[in-house]
Amino acid sequence: MKQRSYKINLDRIGITASTLCAIHCAALPFLITVLPLWGMGFLANEAVEITMIAFSLIIGIWSLSAAYRKQHCRITPILVLITGFACIAFGHFSGIELLEPVLIPIGGLTVAAAHYINLRMLKSYPLGHR
Repeated sequence: MKQRSYKINLDRIGITASTLCAIHCAALPFLITVLPLWGMGFLANEAVEITMIAFSLIIGIWSLSAAYRKQHCRITPILVLITGFACIAFGHFSGIELLEPVLIPIGGLTVAAAHYINLRMLKSYPLGHR
């Protein structure tokens, strides 16, 4: 019988985390009034947002830097990741209320795109190729 090898794919986790972050940030302004009624008021907490951003950042840096060093040596996914987190940071910390619900979801989807680009590059370059 053939055994399956289960390997953690950080890009897939990163895509999921970043997309969930984008959905959370896009939907939060519309759901903020009903979240307490559903028992999910904690989702509107800034600590949850910062935790989601930090989790996505750690996975992004870990996944893309490992792929850059060990396999494809392309900087494109890293530049896309930086652009995504720049959008998130500017939207979150600029203090301009109108930009936050626009820039943060765009940034989250851009971070997910960085992981997707990295995943495609990993599949097109054999292990150890330089």
